[in-house]
Amino acid sequence: MPGTPPVSFAGALGHDMADKRIAILREIGAGGSISQAARAVGVSYKAAWQALDTLTNLAGTPLVDRAVGGAGGGGAQLTEAGHQLLAAADAMAQARSAVLARWEGRAGPAAARLAVRTSMRNQWPCTVQRLEPLGQIVRVHLGQGDGGAAAFLSARITLESVELLGLAPGLAVQALCKATAVRVERAGKDLPPAVPGTCRLPARAVRVVRGESGDEVSAELDGGIQMVGFAAPDSGLRAGSRVLLVVEDNAVVIALAQG
Repeated sequence: MPGTPPVSFAGALGHDMADKRIAILREIGAGGSISQAARAVGVSYKAAWQALDTLTNLAGTPLVDRAVGGAGGGGAQLTEAGHQLLAAADAMAQARSAVLARWEGRAGPAAARLAVRTSMRNQWPCTVQRLEPLGQIVRVHLGQGDGGAAAFLSARITLESVELLGLAPGLAVQALCKATAVRVERAGKDLPPAVPGTCRLPARAVRVVRGESGDEVSAELDGGIQMVGFAAPDSGLRAGSRVLLVVEDNAVVIALAQG
């Protein structure tokens, strides 16, 4: 169609195929109904609409022609770009499966994790321990590593995001957090009592870079995980200093590794 912007496959397909957005689009193509697609994929109607809005934003062009309500109850049809996106998703899934099958047992899960590209410097493999509903918000408690035995930190996300990602206890995920969202304090400092949603992680400073806007601290948690955060300018911290890394749960992002 003249004047229609090109679809951005890279943007729209930047998510794991386990993400339910593509599955919702596929069900709409098969049944012509957003509500039916939501039921088939196992998410709420609201979450299905959110998925379509997100995919459309990422693709840069409409993927679905939607009619709300009406005598026939409304309906939805994929646009040409929507069909193209599904075809590209199928091709990517086949190519990804072939690559992972070739390297299975050699690169392991690390190969899938490296497929996630982001500006966030803090990235860790985690396992969902439990989900704590807070109305329309869910606090996701995460454990360290693929086993997730040790408590680590939490993330606060929407109920729709939990549904779309298919989060459940035992699921292996990635946690991501900007370095600027991690506050570094000297261990033993008199801090206000911790509140729900605030994680305080004991660690040892490995490297400290002084800066006018704050001292950048690379630290190693007791469990061996590396993190980067910022302390106040002229903090006096140095390599070997014991520190606390303070992270709010609304600063933590959850991602699914591609595979």
